[in-house]
Amino acid sequence: MTSYFRPNIDAMAGYVPGEQPKPGTNILKLNTNENPYPPSPAAMAMLWSIDGEWLRRYPDPYANDFRQAVSDALGIPASWVIVGNGSDDVLNMLVRACAAADRTVAYPMPTYVLYRTLTEMQPANIVEIPYGEDFRLPLAELVAANAAITFIASPNSPSGHVVPIGDLRELARQVSGVLVVDEAYVDFADETALPLVHEFENVIVIRTLSKGYSLAGLRLGFGIAQPALLEGLFKVKDSYNIDAIACLVGTAAMRDQAYKNACAEYVKASRSQLRQDLKNLGFRVWESQTNFLLVQVPQADHPQADAEKIYLDLKERGILIRYFKQSGLDDKLRITVGTDAQNQVLLEALQSIMLD
Repeated sequence: MTSYFRPNIDAMAGYVPGEQPKPGTNILKLNTNENPYPPSPAAMAMLWSIDGEWLRRYPDPYANDFRQAVSDALGIPASWVIVGNGSDDVLNMLVRACAAADRTVAYPMPTYVLYRTLTEMQPANIVEIPYGEDFRLPLAELVAANAAITFIASPNSPSGHVVPIGDLRELARQVSGVLVVDEAYVDFADETALPLVHEFENVIVIRTLSKGYSLAGLRLGFGIAQPALLEGLFKVKDSYNIDAIACLVGTAAMRDQAYKNACAEYVKASRSQLRQDLKNLGFRVWESQTNFLLVQVPQADHPQADAEKIYLDLKERGILIRYFKQSGLDDKLRITVGTDAQNQVLLEALQSIMLD
């Protein structure tokens, strides 16, 4: 069969999202790190109040109302914000603007696999540097890669760890290209890299409303960087990448920081309890500053335990978690933190599976 695609597109596997059952399906969904709590009441009120005139007209191409809401919430100039159709859109802008066949993109592994997908699409050279068992940042190796873009997810998925800001600062000092700090899960963390944006012109911090704001279905994210760096990204941005509904609802959610912060505290409390309960079942559980936990299946007391089998057994019981069939992760599972009631259903199912 004739191929109509570039060779790199034929060769790549493509990104595989987590399973998304249809709304209303009787499934406990703990596989794609959605927030278990509903969006802000202010965001929902805005959704119900939208007038048809907003849909008839093209939206603001720069989502300026939302940029101002981000500015007010985070204390940075609105001109330092670029808005995307989800944070993935901002990542795509960066790759389109900075990566090329004679340039390199680098990142530590395991991490968000979309970095690889976007780079393969460009295409550009990829340097993947393994994290050690302690998930310490491989600083020297990342600097040696001499990359046009260095991606660091902090907090990281699937490990849940945060890269200390001191390590990120040193990386920003030494890399020759753009340092992208992907803070998709920052609302559940104790530390942010946002101060680095003020210190370095080559740093951009990426955030999303999918996790902390319970708006994964809205598709709204943003990047924060000095205007000189954003200038090139605006050149490759789709003309009207943010629809009017997303801008209005997202602005209302961003202005309701109290609600977002309260929900984040609920998640963090549940995360702490779930971590202890999973350890009591014999799982090894990594510290996490996200809304999920990375766990390794029990070995000593349950030598027959198998991560993929547990994932499949839970799926048969109507519970979805995430299993990554790749080196270094094939004995582990990633579990989204649900409400306390949802977590209890998961724990009872796991206990039953482990006793079989």
